[in-house]
Amino acid sequence: MEEQRFFFRDTWAEVDLDRIQNNLTEISAHLSKDVEIIAVVKANAYGHGDFQVAEVALKAGASMLAVAFMDEALALREKGITAPILVLGASRPGDVNIAAEAGIILTVFQKEWLKHAQKILKKDAALFLHLKIDTGMGRLGIRTEGELKAMERLFEEDPRLQLHGIYTHFATADELDDTYFNRQLSLFKDMLSIMNHQPPVVHTSNSAAALMHPAARFNAVRIGIVMYGLAPSVKIAPELPVVLQEAFTLHSRIVHVKKLEKGDKVSYGATYEAPEKIWVGTLPIGYADGWIRRLQGQEVLVDGKRSPIIGRICMDQCMVRLPYEVPVGTVATLIGSQEHESISINEIACKLETINYEVPCIITARVPRLYMQKGKLVSLSNPLLDEKSKY
Repeated sequence: MEEQRFFFRDTWAEVDLDRIQNNLTEISAHLSKDVEIIAVVKANAYGHGDFQVAEVALKAGASMLAVAFMDEALALREKGITAPILVLGASRPGDVNIAAEAGIILTVFQKEWLKHAQKILKKDAALFLHLKIDTGMGRLGIRTEGELKAMERLFEEDPRLQLHGIYTHFATADELDDTYFNRQLSLFKDMLSIMNHQPPVVHTSNSAAALMHPAARFNAVRIGIVMYGLAPSVKIAPELPVVLQEAFTLHSRIVHVKKLEKGDKVSYGATYEAPEKIWVGTLPIGYADGWIRRLQGQEVLVDGKRSPIIGRICMDQCMVRLPYEVPVGTVATLIGSQEHESISINEIACKLETINYEVPCIITARVPRLYMQKGKLVSLSNPLLDEKSKY
């Protein structure tokens, strides 16, 4: 393979950029034209690749990006992304000049933070900020009308502080019971109503709220998990008005095949014992890649057939019981499809007793990402061995 110039192990992930673009197109069709899309690419775009996803999202109509920390925003700037970037998490007031120079929008949720920032911010700087309201998430955000009015006065008195947006975050938008959701929305509207001037961007909706609650869209929505083809929760998946396509798949190649006799043991602790003569394949993927030990017993696809992981998963390898002898080099699909079988991210999340968000996020950076469009490789990300490597 041409891409093997840039990675030398037989494990990789593929990200279908066309699917991400199609998901955003489907989502956009359910929004009013005056509602902007803020594409959430934090955590390396949920493990999919921040720069590659950002480029596709912007081409698909997103007007802004959102990340968790300033480091993520600066990384995108260094990679050439010039679009507005909102930092959703807490930033240090001591870093405001860096944010201003890079054109990065920060979240503010404390009057004291603003006062500290005023002392540090250069006289000719312009710092764009979004004000976070805590309506019931209990995480970041101001909670009272008094706090809001006090912070609004600081914005009005200092032209360097540009109030570009205001937002909140829903705690239960991905649940069928909307009682708490409506309470949060009502509180946000109350806070909004006391402002002298509303900022240009007002956003409350995450993926679930954007698709399920039109009244909460205001003039911008934050699209995260659904952009990657995953439902915000199993509960609301059947209710979503769009058909989503998973963009992330995970593959490995069998590097060793052996025949075990009845009673032979497999892996650390010798916890697996062959019940009969079986064929076993070794895959070069393990818990250091994010394929954690709790996935023991999870099936992978070999020759289109489900093959269980046997024995404990090692740091860099795991073993699967094969349906029959197969050649070394045979592709095993851990997430994705082969022939008529498929293993979804939701299936892996269920095995791990977690949510689908977590699965692509925990696949570590040492697993190369191959970016596909129209079925062809268009770029590759391998932090361990980049294009500048002499190899």
